[in-house]
Amino acid sequence: MFDRTGLTILGLCALLGAQLRTTGPRRRTSELGYSTEMVVVTAALVVLAIAATAVIAIFVLKKANGLQ
Repeated sequence: MFDRTGLTILGLCALLGAQLRTTGPRRRTSELGYSTEMVVVTAALVVLAIAATAVIAIFVLKKANGLQ
């Protein structure tokens, strides 16, 4: 029914599943949340992206109005 490659892949999947079941979670529960530093950096990047989009939109609108 299965060729040799199919059996090898099924065997590797079974070994991986067994390994994952026996080792358990790798992270400690105290490290599951985002740090305040990460939230601040992400918020700053979002603000910079919005500002860059606004600047690009202004230049595009100026160029479009100049074509008339």
